[in-house]
Amino acid sequence: MTHRMSLPWWAYPVLFLVGLVAGLVDAVAGGGGIITVPVLLNLGLPVPVALGTNKLQASFGSVVAARHYLRSGLVDLRTCGYGIVMTLVGALAGAATVHLVDNALLEALIPWMLAAIVIYTILRPQVGVQDRPPRLSNRTFFTCFGLGLGFYDGFFGPGTGSFWTIALVVLLGCNFARATGVTKVMNATSNLAALAFFLAAGQVNYTAGLVMGAGQVVGARLGSGLVVRKGARFVRPIFLTMVVLVMLRLLWVAHRGP
Repeated sequence: MTHRMSLPWWAYPVLFLVGLVAGLVDAVAGGGGIITVPVLLNLGLPVPVALGTNKLQASFGSVVAARHYLRSGLVDLRTCGYGIVMTLVGALAGAATVHLVDNALLEALIPWMLAAIVIYTILRPQVGVQDRPPRLSNRTFFTCFGLGLGFYDGFFGPGTGSFWTIALVVLLGCNFARATGVTKVMNATSNLAALAFFLAAGQVNYTAGLVMGAGQVVGARLGSGLVVRKGARFVRPIFLTMVVLVMLRLLWVAHRGP
């Protein structure tokens, strides 16, 4: 079963451009969903279908960005392979329980958690500029955050990339560029896991998702290339900006609706 709502012809070039911009932003600092989801909703897609279609298009971008980060050497698959497994398990569990648990508490808490990330990053200007000694072992870190953030991304999702990035910077000692690369690998994993559930439920508009996905491929390749070339000092201010925008978007939705 698929969602077959047709869109006007002009919507498709718009969707491609939106996917491109969101893919570029997401590959650099996360937060592309604050661009794509409102566009899909404003085109008249029901909320579950908009979310499923968003997962489809985002999967293209996250896979392309993750592949580029791995091939460039910014991310070593040997150090995050265990994290991929834990994230997959968490995301499948989160997606399986999405209709069983009320997310009202998360909707109230997440904006303030994002605000804490902004304050911490501003007050610690040297954090994430260079690699530092880790505070946790890889296995401990990815057991906790792979399962936890994987579950969160499968269950709710907004701000996942921000939480991954700051956790990698603070607890594993990654610089912002490396943290962004690892985040994209984990995002790709949880996106694909959650997408499987939306596909099974028929809550995906394939045409819209594939057109946006094509834009995501272009944007993600451009964005990941910028991160590899320009490094942590380039990523940091964009990361801060996107965390603030995601926080404001969540507060807006909480008070006015999507």
